[in-house]
Amino acid sequence: MAVPLDVRQVERPKNTIVDDNGGNGPNRYAVRARGDSKYIPGHNPQPKNGRVLGHIVDGRFVPIQNKTAYDGSDMLSYGAAALVKSVATDILSDLLDVYPVSDAYSIIAIASLRVIKPKITAVRMSSHYRRTFISVFYPGAAVSQNSICTLLQKIGQDGGKRKRFYLRRMEAVAADHHIAIDGTLIQDTSKVNDLSAFSYKARTKGRKEISVLYAYDIEQMEPVCAEVFPRNSTDATSYSSFIRDNDIKRGIIVADKGFPPSAIKEELEKRPDLHFLTPIKRNDTRIGKNDMLSFEGVLTGFDDNVVYTKREIKGGRFLYAFKSAGLATLEVRGYLTQVGKKKSFDGDEYKKKDRLSGVIVFESDLDMPPETVYRCYDDRWLLELVFRQYKSDECLDSTRIQNDFSVIGSEFINFISTLITCRIVRKARSAGVLKDRTYSELMEDLSQAWRMTGYNEPPRSDDGRWIHTMKYELEELEKLGLSIPAPKPEQKKRGRPRKNPETVAPKRPRGRPRKNPVPDEVL
Repeated sequence: MAVPLDVRQVERPKNTIVDDNGGNGPNRYAVRARGDSKYIPGHNPQPKNGRVLGHIVDGRFVPIQNKTAYDGSDMLSYGAAALVKSVATDILSDLLDVYPVSDAYSIIAIASLRVIKPKITAVRMSSHYRRTFISVFYPGAAVSQNSICTLLQKIGQDGGKRKRFYLRRMEAVAADHHIAIDGTLIQDTSKVNDLSAFSYKARTKGRKEISVLYAYDIEQMEPVCAEVFPRNSTDATSYSSFIRDNDIKRGIIVADKGFPPSAIKEELEKRPDLHFLTPIKRNDTRIGKNDMLSFEGVLTGFDDNVVYTKREIKGGRFLYAFKSAGLATLEVRGYLTQVGKKKSFDGDEYKKKDRLSGVIVFESDLDMPPETVYRCYDDRWLLELVFRQYKSDECLDSTRIQNDFSVIGSEFINFISTLITCRIVRKARSAGVLKDRTYSELMEDLSQAWRMTGYNEPPRSDDGRWIHTMKYELEELEKLGLSIPAPKPEQKKRGRPRKNPETVAPKRPRGRPRKNPVPDEVL
């Protein structure tokens, strides 16, 4: 088809021709480079057109441009993703030692996005992956809804790989660290999952739940391993199985009140470096027989005022009793408020309550300083904080999964999300950024710190590559070591500069010159 003259006369690059493709779109008239001639037997050489350089559009030559966002976005949310990556380097390394590269990248990407965007669902995972630096840090991760479902199935089916990963975490626990084991309930709405069983509490709530046991390193303030159990399994069975499955060989098992050490007697006998520390009930007869309420000292180094006593009992075991002044005040205040409303005050009951208020007694098979025992108890609130984050901040309290293997695979990724969250909290507290804001507010602030992509050098606060990032957000990044602070200008010294005494002329005396005194010889 002949190209109109006005189109051919439009200014365009040299050695090009205009080709009419006969369409009606804006790219109808393509501008092609002249290529080599092609030889046809028995005919004259024919010109061969080359690649398309552009098009004649609206009376002008328009060169070809790359597709919009062809190489990905040129700006992404940076702050929260960088914080997650800064604490997850060794986690990815352990995953790469166990899983194929593609699976390891997908696992760490999904876990990271669950931390950054707590309420994220599998449907929205891919879009949030593309809008954050997670896509830069872990490129090529399969995070579509179908890919995630397939991945969870594979993780749940391969218990050997999960165990190898947890063993690597256990090997990193120091010999003198204290390991707490506790559990949490996860709401389960699946109809085909037989891991769940109705407990009485679950029946009254009208839903099923599963149990997840965690081993937690108190000194490091982070979980070590986790395992999913049916809700109807007894504590003794779960604890014993958990210790065996995860090969917990050393440390101190800090269990719940009322947990019988005999439940894990066999595991303790096989593991001489594994010990237990469990609180006993206040009505336990051993408290009175061993005079545990006759306190003999005060603990130092704690925010609360705590007195203690220690006794060795039969069987090579020890009892440790503590009374917290702060906790005692709260318990007595609550008791008096309650009896005041009911108008049922009893003097004898009040004396008993006042005597036992704020008291906690531990039993252990290990001879330890009382300070160490109480610190295990005092720091255990961090474990409860982890579980609250696990069920609230990360919104992981509903599995929404359709079979056993998917539940196990999802909880494995939840474990990594919880581990990352613990490390973020520890790092943020150490940097002092949680003094005037909550954890959720911090993550929201950092998510608003956007940055241009395509630069490998460490971010600087003054490099001009931040996108609408507020000053306070940059200050948070600097405190967390995620951005190099801008150099501060030298402050000018106040006052006049000092002069060199060697170059300063002597001062002239003020006032009238004094007359020469009369010489002595004249007198």
